[in-house]
Amino acid sequence: DALFDMLGPETYQRYVERGSIEVAPLAYMRGRTLDDSFIILDEAQNTTPEQMKMFLTRLGFNSRMVITGDITQIDLPDGKHSGLKQVMRILRGVEDIAQVEFTARDVVRHKLVQEIVKAYEKYEEAKKNHGKDSSHDRK
Repeated sequence: DALFDMLGPETYQRYVERGSIEVAPLAYMRGRTLDDSFIILDEAQNTTPEQMKMFLTRLGFNSRMVITGDITQIDLPDGKHSGLKQVMRILRGVEDIAQVEFTARDVVRHKLVQEIVKAYEKYEEAKKNHGKDSSHDRK
């Protein structure tokens, strides 16, 4: 959506037709090597560890990858682990790999969204300090 909005429909379509831009589901990455590319994996909080490893190993020569995701918005089924959370631990400290974590101060949406994020951060911190679950959350 953001890319389409940023470029406009005509420019976006032209880039797609030329092959300058490719939007592809994660499942279509298997078996590929992405040379001379700038690759973005968005909403990565919902990848499994296996999907994340498969994606990262597509990196080819003269390419860069950016992975975005919000670990507070993981929607995976119970029992499934987030590939994003795992890879953040595994690759921390690896040379040539950088990690940037944003906070509520970095929210660029409606001002109220920043307040909502802060409230959730406060709630999660309180939950961490006073037990895993509170009775008023169960229904």
